[in-house]
Amino acid sequence: MESFSLILAIVVVTALAFDFTNGFHDTANAMATTISTGALKPKIAVTMSAALNLVGAFLSVEVANTISKGLVDETGIRPEVIFAALVGAILWNLLTWLVGLPSSSSHALMGGLVGATVASAGFGAVHGDVLVTKVLLPAVAAPVVAGLASLLATRFSYGIGGGADGEATRKGYRAGQIASAGLVSLAHGTNDAQKTMGIITLALVTGGSLAPGSNPPTWVILSAGLAIALGTYIGGWRIIRTMGKGLTDLEPRQGFAAQTSAATAILASSHLGFSLSTTHVVSGSVMGAGLGRKGGVVRWSTATRMFVAWALTLPAAAVVGAGAEAVTGLGDAGTAAVAVFLVAASAAIWKISRREVVDHTNVVEAEEPAGVVTTAIAAVTPPPAAAVTPPPAGTVADLEVSFPQQATGPAEPAAAAAPAVPPAATV
Repeated sequence: MESFSLILAIVVVTALAFDFTNGFHDTANAMATTISTGALKPKIAVTMSAALNLVGAFLSVEVANTISKGLVDETGIRPEVIFAALVGAILWNLLTWLVGLPSSSSHALMGGLVGATVASAGFGAVHGDVLVTKVLLPAVAAPVVAGLASLLATRFSYGIGGGADGEATRKGYRAGQIASAGLVSLAHGTNDAQKTMGIITLALVTGGSLAPGSNPPTWVILSAGLAIALGTYIGGWRIIRTMGKGLTDLEPRQGFAAQTSAATAILASSHLGFSLSTTHVVSGSVMGAGLGRKGGVVRWSTATRMFVAWALTLPAAAVVGAGAEAVTGLGDAGTAAVAVFLVAASAAIWKISRREVVDHTNVVEAEEPAGVVTTAIAAVTPPPAAAVTPPPAGTVADLEVSFPQQATGPAEPAAAAAPAVPPAATV
């Protein structure tokens, strides 16, 4: 194994912590629709996804090489820069998880790395052509392509199936959902686990433990795969709820179409070395599936919140990464201060999340908890007529109810009709 300095060990541990947050942040990508349609029980779904994420981590290193060799100049930065980048990525992951928004862990990592690198070595240390062609363009194109593919697949499945909505048909599509969810999990391992591999490999190169241009060592691949698998097993239940219920209501055949389209896009991107956001792909697929069914509705208020989070991810993580790099530049004391801040902020976010617990026991509830997506849904959904409650006695509304009785029924004695309080008090 490579020789380690203390800062290099801190970077590796922090990178694996990011990989863990990436796992529970992105569990929804593979399993949200499968859980929401009832194809799999929540705990079974996340266990299956965790195992396949681990397997997927060993299938390719193309994305890892994009990060470790292509995005920034690996000879012009220090391990502290990688540490600062990871701080920005972790905090953004935790904040968006807290509010249940499926933002991109990949773009949080890219943003943190770019911001920290610019703060350390200037804009010249960032390879702009790689950033545009393998990060920014896929970020825009991936959800659109996946959404269109999912929309067409959904319409095709309803077209060839006609009105066949029997139990046998539903069981068949649920089985298809399980298979396609497994494929998404496998694809997620080949894409997202590699990003942490690339970051650790980049840190080893900058720390002098690996030669420039090296592929990820076997222990890096294994540790990154285990970290993302463990995070996936923990389950990002808040984001699963938003993805499964907050965007649209899916039937099994829609879920099958969405997951198959997403898996295809992710696997193709991994083969080409694109640092793709699996969150963007799956979200686009879910929205496409929602629009593909006749009468299907996408809750655009929730989708808009997601789009805003997507747009903010890169710059927000870059700003935090740049700030963290500025502090680590003060020396060991600065690095220690950033580490303490990261731990304290993470603990505070976790404590806030305990005020309203979302786990496998309530993730599939139809009613969203206040503060996640309920407000957004209420903005586009009128309340049912039966929800109107009668006003308490003694209010002005009582007079409105009594008028029809006076008009249609016999006149009552004045004493019986008199209110219990003086007339002036009731006007």
